[in-house]
Amino acid sequence: MIKRFLESIGGYCLFLKMVFRRPEKWRIFWRQFVLETDKLILSSIVIVGVISVFIGGVLVIQTASNMSNPMLDRMLVGYMVRETLVLEFCSTVVALILAGKMGSNIASEIGSMRISGQIDAMDMMGVNSAGFLVLPKVLSATLLSPLLMLLSLALGLLGGWCVVEMTDIIPVPKYLSGIKYAYNGFYLFYSGFKMALFCFLISSISAYNGYHARGGSLGVGASSTRSIVVTSILILLFDLIVTQLMLY
Repeated sequence: MIKRFLESIGGYCLFLKMVFRRPEKWRIFWRQFVLETDKLILSSIVIVGVISVFIGGVLVIQTASNMSNPMLDRMLVGYMVRETLVLEFCSTVVALILAGKMGSNIASEIGSMRISGQIDAMDMMGVNSAGFLVLPKVLSATLLSPLLMLLSLALGLLGGWCVVEMTDIIPVPKYLSGIKYAYNGFYLFYSGFKMALFCFLISSISAYNGYHARGGSLGVGASSTRSIVVTSILILLFDLIVTQLMLY
């Protein structure tokens, strides 16, 4: 088991070396980059937005119910909702969602190309198949995923505001004051950095598993499942490591 684990790490590192070679034709690379942005980032806006709105509303209700003590300022509800969204939900939880949506998409697409012989054909023609297929996906997911984090934060706060407006669970001015209270810009950078790191892991590991898929359609399904499991575990592991290094 340890031997196979070490072989996987070595294979992954060699795979990244192939991926990050200089593209031979930049025009084709940028065209692929735009296509992957639409496929991986823009197509994720709806699911990220819907989940963020409802989570923001739920956080307001839960926080308000746990801070019913009259000695506590109701402004703290908005503050706690903002901190929860920024520090954990908008990066880690959204990344776990993307691990299923984005990771399975990448692994199944590249895995299907592997078992159908398309990747072998590229290699025979002298094309760096790993760089051509994977580099646009990895760069698009890594560089643009912080925008999804910002969108999630904005819609989460909006969802909380909608609940406050409809239920009058706390005064609206108190909620808005809490959102602005003791704002720390570094937390936004911290969350964006985590999101970029997590999406790099999602895209690269999913591509690695798809690239080495074997055994027909069953192998593609297995590589997709393996990608989701591995990336989900690594997201939680690196969440702990990055939080310890950046916040403690």
